[in-house]
Amino acid sequence: MPVIDTVSGDYADEITFVAIAWNESFAKTEARAKELLTSGNVIWGLDEEAEVFNLYGVSYQPVSVLVANGKVIQSWRGAAGEEALRVALDNLALFGT
Repeated sequence: MPVIDTVSGDYADEITFVAIAWNESFAKTEARAKELLTSGNVIWGLDEEAEVFNLYGVSYQPVSVLVANGKVIQSWRGAAGEEALRVALDNLALFGT
């Protein structure tokens, strides 16, 4: 998540960044979000029933998933690296997704 928080500043006018957790308490999720998501550009939440994870076919965490127009465009097991994330986001902009 620190990479997404860092990168989000360069794309915040065009892209909504969301960090979702499950398998944790709200208090622990909130504390972790305050620690890792300091830019204010990333919306965070707790998906207690794993509904969002199920919707996009994600069965583990951590995972980074790029969703555009309701479809999974790309995913990374674990955290996405900054370069790979920037390339994927730039490609979205090029193709108008």
